[in-house]
Amino acid sequence: MGTLRNHVQLIGNVGQEPTITNLESGRKVARFSLATNEFYKKDKGEKVQTTEWHTVVAWGKTADLIENYVTKGKELALSGKLKYEFSSRPDAILR
Repeated sequence: MGTLRNHVQLIGNVGQEPTITNLESGRKVARFSLATNEFYKKDKGEKVQTTEWHTVVAWGKTADLIENYVTKGKELALSGKLKYEFSSRPDAILR
């Protein structure tokens, strides 16, 4: 079997205006939320919509593009990798 990769593609709507941060190193980082929707029918034909929220983080030139073109509500298709961040603080609530 070939090498497995951590790769994801999402299509959704931007949930908030991107937050842009310029780091001391000169790199730029963009953060925003993205809502993806799934539609299905229950047994009796009732239509159901579920929404999943994703936190998106982009760096460098991609962050520049986000700063210039991405706004709240815009439909966006993106690809990248998944990375989960958990707090190591004992009083933190994991969600």
